Amino acid sequence: MKHSVAFVLALALLAAVSAAASDAPVTFTKDIAPILQQKCEACHREGSMAPMSLVSYEEIRPWAESIKEEVSARRMPPWHIDKTVGIQKFENDRSLSDEQIATIVRWVEEGATKGDPNDLPAPLEWPEEQVWTFAEKFGEPDLILKSPLYRVPAQAQDAWYKPVVETGLTEPRWVRAIEIRPHTIEGRKVIHHALARLEQEEPDADRTNADDDNAVGAGLFMEWAVGKQGELMRPGSGKLLLPGSKFIWDIHYHSVGEDIESSAELAIYLYPKGEEPKHRQVLGLFHAIQGGPRGLDIPPNSIAVHQGFHVMKQAGRVENFQPHMHLRGKAMSMEAILPDGKAELLSYVDDFEFNWHVNYIYAADVAPLLPKGTMLRFTSWHDNTAANQYNPDPTQWVGWGDRTVDEMSHAWVNITYMEDEDYQAEVEKRKALEGLPATELQQ
Repeated sequence: MKHSVAFVLALALLAAVSAAASDAPVTFTKDIAPILQQKCEACHREGSMAPMSLVSYEEIRPWAESIKEEVSARRMPPWHIDKTVGIQKFENDRSLSDEQIATIVRWVEEGATKGDPNDLPAPLEWPEEQVWTFAEKFGEPDLILKSPLYRVPAQAQDAWYKPVVETGLTEPRWVRAIEIRPHTIEGRKVIHHALARLEQEEPDADRTNADDDNAVGAGLFMEWAVGKQGELMRPGSGKLLLPGSKFIWDIHYHSVGEDIESSAELAIYLYPKGEEPKHRQVLGLFHAIQGGPRGLDIPPNSIAVHQGFHVMKQAGRVENFQPHMHLRGKAMSMEAILPDGKAELLSYVDDFEFNWHVNYIYAADVAPLLPKGTMLRFTSWHDNTAANQYNPDPTQWVGWGDRTVDEMSHAWVNITYMEDEDYQAEVEKRKALEGLPATELQQ
């Protein structure tokens, strides 16, 4: 193909400009500050949960070498999913791109200069106190339920607090969004995690899934752990609250060397009265252990592998993947084995870290659509050797238990269940979006 002289000269000019840009020094004001605003400031700012603020150049400069090391190893921001396998499109992806990592590394290696103050982006306005994230979208929560205050002494054994709180509902209502958190920033120090279990009278027809832990009905409503804030239902789906319903809190408290009084709070955003979503979404606990918790067996000085299998008795869309293990947790995967025997790796967390219970929420156009009869296979790896820097004692046998020094092996997974005809319709929509013939349905 022949091109005009003007076209060739334009290409050459563009290449020259690009090369010049790549040779330009990397500065904080022009290159680094925008990355920090997008990926880091949510935690690394004054009064938030991170140990240091990384907002201004003066704050970040002393940490430059450490930041280079952390981002190069992909330890920060916390995002532990293997980027080479499985689904890679998420609604809440907080990870840095390869280009962003390279920019930070180059900035540090070039001397971590400040740059022209005129290049600095406008500062982000963060609230002085905790706010409900979804209030900007829906207005203030329709229900805010709090657990009673609990005082955690400076020195004490771990405690599991399980108070009951009534919803006060007198009619069925559908939920479109949920947030849960410690009621103060200080409370994050002593609350390891908080579960809100829904208890209500469920029609027998709703309990159609694999087992009681994963029934299509009541059960676990929401869980909070470091790295997780809330859940937003996809259009046309929601969670159902019935009259007389109540929440049983299960809050794991641990001492941190100072007296702290705290509680957990749950914010619920309801669909308007009379607006009922077509599909019901349920948060399930899926064990990566054959036979349930008692099957978890981790010998001393060993790496142990366990698997759990769960059959979907109803078609559905898998919305997320959130592994849960303790100090010896190393990795976890979630696979789908379709009724025709074909297996597909959905997600693999290859570098699990106990301090960050990240919830990986699939983007709407890739969230797995799975037919009735699909088997979900969860595989977990635990490292009970001295090579695991978080291991409190590699000479100990470890089994399932609530304490941090014990272990767990499960995933929290939200599934939006649907009838077969609705599932087929969703598959048709997905195929159409992908540019494929709508008649080529998933088998």
